[in-house]
Amino acid sequence: MQHEVDVVVIGAGPVGENVADRARAAGLQVVIVEQELVGGECSYWACVPSKTLLRSAAALRAARRVPGAAEAVTGDLDVAAVLARRNWFVSDWSDEGAVGWLDSVGIELVRGHGRLAGPRRVVVEHADGTLTELVARHAVAVSTGSDPVMPRIDGLAEARPWTSREATSAQEVPARLAVIGGGVVAVEMATAYAGFGTEVTVFARSGLLGGMEPFAGEAVADGLRELGATVRLGVTPERVERAPSGEVVLTLAGGEQLVADEVLVATGRRPRTDDLGLETVGLEPGSWLDVDDELLVRGVDGGWLVAVGDVNHRALLTHQGKYQARAAGDGIAARALSRPVDAAPWGAHVATADHRAVPSVVFAEPEVASVGLTAAAARDAGIDVRVVEVGLDAASGTGIHSDGPAGRAALVIDQERGTVVGATFVGQDVGELLHAATIAVVGEVPTDRLWHAVPAFPTVSEIWLRLLEALGRPGADA
Repeated sequence: MQHEVDVVVIGAGPVGENVADRARAAGLQVVIVEQELVGGECSYWACVPSKTLLRSAAALRAARRVPGAAEAVTGDLDVAAVLARRNWFVSDWSDEGAVGWLDSVGIELVRGHGRLAGPRRVVVEHADGTLTELVARHAVAVSTGSDPVMPRIDGLAEARPWTSREATSAQEVPARLAVIGGGVVAVEMATAYAGFGTEVTVFARSGLLGGMEPFAGEAVADGLRELGATVRLGVTPERVERAPSGEVVLTLAGGEQLVADEVLVATGRRPRTDDLGLETVGLEPGSWLDVDDELLVRGVDGGWLVAVGDVNHRALLTHQGKYQARAAGDGIAARALSRPVDAAPWGAHVATADHRAVPSVVFAEPEVASVGLTAAAARDAGIDVRVVEVGLDAASGTGIHSDGPAGRAALVIDQERGTVVGATFVGQDVGELLHAATIAVVGEVPTDRLWHAVPAFPTVSEIWLRLLEALGRPGADA
């Protein structure tokens, strides 16, 4: 069966949904293809369940840091209640509500595995083996996301390791968990399970959170240890084996062994493009899809193939993927309807904020929030850098907000232009400081204007005043 429409979107996660919604709102006929759950990885196995698993223990720790509230806390974390709340947030892995939303906005859903079959053509294989051929008049958008990378460790794949999916959907909490990796997924899941009382051991080949400022990873390593986790840096298991008893045995260099109930692998992601039919349009199966700022795939003529979200490798974060999706959907509509670039409701259908202004929050203990360039990345980019750092306790509101370790804040300044190009905050609830920094970076706000953005007293946001004081008053020698 052949079906002709204006736009075909492959992948109905948040990114694909946003492309489809934007194109449909412009009056285009849109079909979205999904072989799993509408709502995708973020809704059921990543952002939503992981942050739900983390929240309860974080709230309990926060209460215990404030005298008066601390004395009122008389019980331990109810892990069963945490898991039940997570199940509610993921709708017990039912996409009925998400499918209802597609219906409400007029987006047609086709269930099955979609593959490119040449220019503007997608063949969908349904669960019963039947096929539907979709022909796109204007565009095909690929938003298939990414999968975990399985490192080459002897026996690991055969040991039935957890990936992020198993970690975020578990209905029982293991007594012992080994975590291989030092990135965001690794530290967040280590934090979550340590909060449940699990005996957690993290193996990281180098430091934690390697793409951030060094002090962020150091603080998170200390925080994990304070939660009772063991953090082993510069160590990677050489062999992993699932014993007949069900236990996992990890063998390290020199023969040392660690026994755990489960092992979580969190060592990176790869594009979900190996069975996408890329070869039919001259691209390499399994590759990341290189795109321009209109999210058009390079190497494919005709301006019809778009790639958004993880699959283009620009920024593997849901919020950035949705940002790209808004730009891509507007671009598809503009090209299809012969509208000028500036007719898009937000100014243009290009994506530029995922080059040097990507915001990210790591919900670890302590929390880490960052946007833009690290000092090292800025120097590598040829920027004349100045870094200013202060402790969060320099803000009067921090001590009122919570007792305990105050945390740290840093700005990376482009001295030639007098603008903020990067910011990092470490401490309790610092994710709520991030958007101000994102606006400063994206808006290229001069630091002498930031003096006039007065933070309310006594809030943690007063840290901006202290950072500017460390930088130096306008007109004064730094």
